Amino acid sequence: MTPRVELRQRSLALATGLILSLSLCAAPGAFAAEDTINADANAAESALGADRASRPAATFFSINAVLAKLDRQRGRGPDAVRLAALTPSGVATDAVQEVKETPTIGTEPFGLFTFRAPDGLLWRKWRGVEAAMTKEQAVLDQCGSDAGKCPANAAQFLRLINAVSSKSGRDKLDEANRGVNTAIRYVSDYAQHGEPDRWSTPLATFATAKGDCEDYAIAKYVALTAAGFSRDDLQLVLVRDRSVRQDHAVLAARLDGRWLLLDNRFSTLTDDSDAKNFTPLFAINHQGVHLFAAPYAKRAVPDGQSATSPAASAGATTVDWTGSEAEIATPSWTGGLPLLM
Repeated sequence: MTPRVELRQRSLALATGLILSLSLCAAPGAFAAEDTINADANAAESALGADRASRPAATFFSINAVLAKLDRQRGRGPDAVRLAALTPSGVATDAVQEVKETPTIGTEPFGLFTFRAPDGLLWRKWRGVEAAMTKEQAVLDQCGSDAGKCPANAAQFLRLINAVSSKSGRDKLDEANRGVNTAIRYVSDYAQHGEPDRWSTPLATFATAKGDCEDYAIAKYVALTAAGFSRDDLQLVLVRDRSVRQDHAVLAARLDGRWLLLDNRFSTLTDDSDAKNFTPLFAINHQGVHLFAAPYAKRAVPDGQSATSPAASAGATTVDWTGSEAEIATPSWTGGLPLLM
């Protein structure tokens, strides 16, 4: 038994020595590689440190901090805070836009919208009329203080204004429509002035007792405003009358949310929804000249915006105003029947 034990002990000692010898042989090379890696790392760290020293320190910020800074710069207060949001569309924004559906019916005559027309001939005509109306108002004011020196045409127009002032509601509009239609005989601008389209003020029109459709509409506009009707609810409306293929002008008046048309061809008022033969082109009042526009039905657009298209784009080849009218009969009071046509 003893020889076997000694043999095992000798074998174990030999194996242990061999393993230790192999470890010692491998150590110098491994240690050398590790030293090389550490040296490279130290050199890279030194280079990075030098590079960092030559560059400014990085600045970190948040979107919310930037938005708050912009708000403070815009005067929204030192404690202004605005949070960024991510809309369902995946677009980053600083506020959630309210999306609304464009109404299919506008608040202007014929259920349309209006927007400012570019400067042009109509603007020049209207500015000239406004300047002349200011001068005529001085004449009317003088008539109020000295009736003896009041010209006949101004006195006649003042009587019309007083008659309109004595009425209220729809009766006020009826009085203005009938009064002007009765006082003026229709004559085209070519026949009266030798030119295609002249716009006259009330006193000029009453002086001759002649005029065309724009002259009627302007006289009604002035009479109603002088009688206390809000200018915001009055518009001279220029249309294309498809039934006679001619341009035409009427006065539109808003009463209880509805637009009524005062037309020199009719003794009674017409609801704008009943004027199926009109293609609206322009609306004019104290705010200037505006183009009619139709909404794109059921189109969702961001709040504060509107989607519109020219009202005449589908019904006419042009929106130019020519002022050309068909020669029509002399207007007169017919007790509710159409005056003309």
